[in-house]
Amino acid sequence: MKLALELTPAEAKRRIEAGEAIALIDVREPGEHFICSLPGAELIPMNTVPGHLAELDEQADEKLLVVYCHHGLRSLNAVRWLREQGVENCQSLAGGIDRWSAEVDPAVPRY
Repeated sequence: MKLALELTPAEAKRRIEAGEAIALIDVREPGEHFICSLPGAELIPMNTVPGHLAELDEQADEKLLVVYCHHGLRSLNAVRWLREQGVENCQSLAGGIDRWSAEVDPAVPRY
């Protein structure tokens, strides 16, 4: 069964809390990451994702890659591109970190 392209912040939180093997990949720019980020997230700005393909492919063998950005568009594009490269075990965080803040953790600053 093929994974959906996106998962909701609530679903991501549930899976993280259940102890599932998940790697959070932040594809925003360093300045955005500085404002706020999800605990344990790895910053790989969108324009550097191709240079990290081998590393991401290797991580995806062990963990679900949950890719996020501000509102979910860049991460969705990154997930589509990763899947085109054969990295199937990845999903975009629907609505990005902004929706995460609104629905899951209001302590995460919104911008």
